Formats: sequence, C-alpha cells, structure tokens
Amino acid sequence: MSTIFITGATSGIGRATAEKFLREGWNVIAAGRRESRLRELAETPHAGKLLPLVLDVCDKAAVDAAVAGLKPPFAPVDVLVNNAGLALGVAVAQESNADDWNTMVDTNIKGVLHCTHAVLPDMVARNTGHIVNIGSIAGSYAYVGGNVYGATKAFVEQFSRNLRCDLHGTDVRVTNIEPGLLESEFTLVRLKGNVEGSRKLYEDAEPLHPEDIAECIWWAIQRPAHVNICRIEVMPVCQRNGATQVFRKHK
Repeated sequence: MSTIFITGATSGIGRATAEKFLREGWNVIAAGRRESRLRELAETPHAGKLLPLVLDVCDKAAVDAAVAGLKPPFAPVDVLVNNAGLALGVAVAQESNADDWNTMVDTNIKGVLHCTHAVLPDMVARNTGHIVNIGSIAGSYAYVGGNVYGATKAFVEQFSRNLRCDLHGTDVRVTNIEPGLLESEFTLVRLKGNVEGSRKLYEDAEPLHPEDIAECIWWAIQRPAHVNICRIEVMPVCQRNGATQVFRKHK
C-alpha cells in the first residue's frame, strides 16, 4: 500500500487530492493549519486510511518532527505533494505590503523546501518516491500585481528542475504542475475576504476546479516507473496567455 503526504489539504487542490487518493485506497497524510477542516475531512468516506496532521509548513522544526514521527502504515512517504501556498494582495510592487511578501515567501518557497528536505533523504535511500510541486502559470507569465507571488512560483519551477538534476541516477521522480485560473478559496484569501471581488474573477467564465488538478497528480504518479512527467501546464479553455502590455501616453 502506498502513502501520500499532502500539504495544504484543508481546501482546494489539497483537499480534492486527499479525497481522490482516499478513494483509490491510498494511505493519506493530510496536513494543514485548520484543525476543524481536517476533522471534516476525517468524516468523509474512506477516511479510515487518513492521518490528519495539524501543521504549518513554515515551521521547519514542526515539519521535521512530524515526518520523523510517522509510523506505518503512514511511513515511509511514497509521494509528497507540496501544495500549501497562497497569494496575498493584488497591488503593484511599489504599493504592496511587505508583510504580505514575506508571508508568500515563507509559505510558497520555504514551506516547499522544509517538506522536501524532510522526506527526500529517505526516498533516495529507498531509491523510490515522487515529489509533486504545485506551481502556477504565474511562474511563467507575468501580470500586473503578480510580483512576488509569480516570483515564488518561478522558484518552484526552477527548484523542481534542479531537484531532477540532483536526483540523476536515482529512481526518485519530480513533477511540477502549473494551474491557471482555478476556482477555490485561493482568490478569497488573496483578496483578504472580499467575497464580491472573488466572485467577479470567475463571473461568466468556466475556470478549472480542484478536482481537475487532483486528476493530473494521479495521472503523473501512475506513469510507469521509468517515466517522469516533468511539468504540466493546465489552463481552462477560457484562458489564454495574452500579448505583452503596451503603455500609450495620451497627449
């Protein structure tokens, strides 16, 4: 039986992934900060194979202790999904809140590093395992207000590439999945609880859903052992990466 460790499992992609793998009979370690949401997940069907774990990925000592404390059947970890992440604010860089920047760096970059560092040595020692990082098209395509969030996701992409270099000669695989417009609590968090603003982003559009990305994760890890899916960019049909901006002065 295989075990998957999912961060940010209390909502969105993380929760959908946990539910998908539980249905498939996997042992699931669902990590997140909101204990009440983890309790809800523990009440879903197939939750007998679930280990809910209250965890802040920004806390390296807590991550190390949590991984070290895992016992069978939730150890060893076969797949790590670095999903925990967030965007805060849509202001241009010169008007942004520095605390928001630091929170994004701590979660989107350091959180990925902490979790990867905790599980990777054992994967290498066993010569098997899979790291799945959840990036974003914001790491490839710049947009107004994307400043630090986009930069953190560009880090995730480059870190994934470099991991594959370091793991050369092993059977440990690395995949980076980059969703586009996806409807979840992500925008509500980014807009700091602005429900109307979040609703307008998806209005009259058909965005991706968390379950779409959960299916991508499932597909990537189910490839034959000699196949590594390096990068998956996923957009809804309604979204395109547009032309570069041109600023025109009005005389």
